Amino acid sequence: MDAVQIATSVLTLIAGVGIFLIACNMMSTNLEAAGSRRLKSLFAKTAKSKFLGVGVGAAATAIIQSSSATTVMVIGFVNAGIMTLAQAATVIFGANVGTTITGQLVALGLFGENSVSTSVIFAAFAGIGAFILAFSKKDGTQKLGGIIAGFGMLFAGLSMMSGAMGYFSGLDSVKNFLAVFRNPALLVLIGALLTALLQSSSVMTSMSITMTVTGLITLNQGIYITMGSNIGTCVTALIAGLTSTKNAKRTALIHLIFNVSGVIVFMLIGMFLRLGGIDYGWLFGKMFPHAPQLQLSMFHTIFNVSTVLIVLPLTGLLVKLVSKIVPDKKTSADQQNEPRFRFVEIHMLKNPPIAVQQTKREIIGMAETALENFDLSCAIVCSLNYDRIETFRANERQLNFLNSELVKFNVELLKCDLNERDRVYLTSALRTVSDLERVGDYAENIVEYADKLKELNERFTDDAICEIDELKEKIHDLYSHVMSVYVDGDKQAFARADEAENGIDAFTAQMADNHIKRLSEGVCTPETGAQYLSLASNAERIADHFMNVANTVRRALK
Repeated sequence: MDAVQIATSVLTLIAGVGIFLIACNMMSTNLEAAGSRRLKSLFAKTAKSKFLGVGVGAAATAIIQSSSATTVMVIGFVNAGIMTLAQAATVIFGANVGTTITGQLVALGLFGENSVSTSVIFAAFAGIGAFILAFSKKDGTQKLGGIIAGFGMLFAGLSMMSGAMGYFSGLDSVKNFLAVFRNPALLVLIGALLTALLQSSSVMTSMSITMTVTGLITLNQGIYITMGSNIGTCVTALIAGLTSTKNAKRTALIHLIFNVSGVIVFMLIGMFLRLGGIDYGWLFGKMFPHAPQLQLSMFHTIFNVSTVLIVLPLTGLLVKLVSKIVPDKKTSADQQNEPRFRFVEIHMLKNPPIAVQQTKREIIGMAETALENFDLSCAIVCSLNYDRIETFRANERQLNFLNSELVKFNVELLKCDLNERDRVYLTSALRTVSDLERVGDYAENIVEYADKLKELNERFTDDAICEIDELKEKIHDLYSHVMSVYVDGDKQAFARADEAENGIDAFTAQMADNHIKRLSEGVCTPETGAQYLSLASNAERIADHFMNVANTVRRALK
């Protein structure tokens, strides 16, 4: 036994696994970025039917080449309230189907024993992708180069693993050691543990296929190890779910129950096969003779598709089961009003393009909350009715929370791999969040003017209240134009917003003149007038901050 050759083979195997992992991550990142808009539209359609949800999960996983990434993304959507448990379940089912693509690619790469290997041919794509990356400056072309290079590196790593395992398969001591592991339950456990360690069922399945083709393990051993990899891949989702909402925990639990159920069903079938004197290895060897490359990859595909077909009709029962395992707790009104993210979730950082889109939704929601508080403040100061003061305070806490936590989230998101457009948007979003929080502060000032009026036992005159209502309508008009700029990128709406903001400036100046006239006529008192002028000034500043939002977007659109 040549110690140098053994050491070389071990190092080659480690290098091959490393290159394969990097290739999977490289393909995942670039495919995810390139297909982010399509992914968003796909996820939006999952409510239509169970089969569509499965299709979306399969397509999303095929796009980003990672069932774990898809599952964590789904947990983020459930946590943010964007997706129901039933929708999430069907997408997760589909993710298990989508992950079989990698196994099929690996099997394809292992053809060509007596000619130029397909693995070598595909590995050449690494050079083509690297050439594109080196000489292209466009973001889209860079993403394409990253996808092609990752695809090629996948097969370069596979070729190295295959070569190293081919050497080990010739060593009787290694084969005799591995032959000891025949117990199906033990093999499933080994597959689960190794997958949890590697954090990728695709890598574990690919290694099993390579080991089977090189003769290092039997097909039957590879089949049970592959079953275990489906359980091990749940670890990532469980970790994500444990730190999230109850529905996110339930989603992670659905993933685990689904995968464990499939393994149990197929292990029971395997038990009955053994009673008949055959096993999965014999069965798939007969189904795909003279093609060891396909035998394990086809089992992996059939296993996942069959599990989906078995569990899909039971989706409703599965949702009820996890809801009982992780029950709801009664929450007080105070807990329900606790500030929180409504559209973003920390695990979305694993999918930056979608996280950017959800950040925009969060900011739009923040703008709506800020406008609502302005409306509430005007209603309170005009009527001195405090019935909705708790809603106002809850909104203010939400605005303060987003001003702090959404900025932190954006900073983390800016560290991710983003295209230039998303990076520019997030940079502008930091200023937008601050402007919207300031709108809330000025609304809070207006409520304080109501407190002062109540303390003085004074009220605004009917004419003053009419003017405040007109001012509020003008700010609503400005807001609608600003949001057209912000949401749709409507450049023409900016001119309308600018005109509306100038109109507010002129109207607040008119309000001051009207107040002086009422004061001279003795219609209102100086104390009341002071609160009225302060309100007009604060409303003007609110308009300025809404206009800042439009200005920030306009600069980002240039």
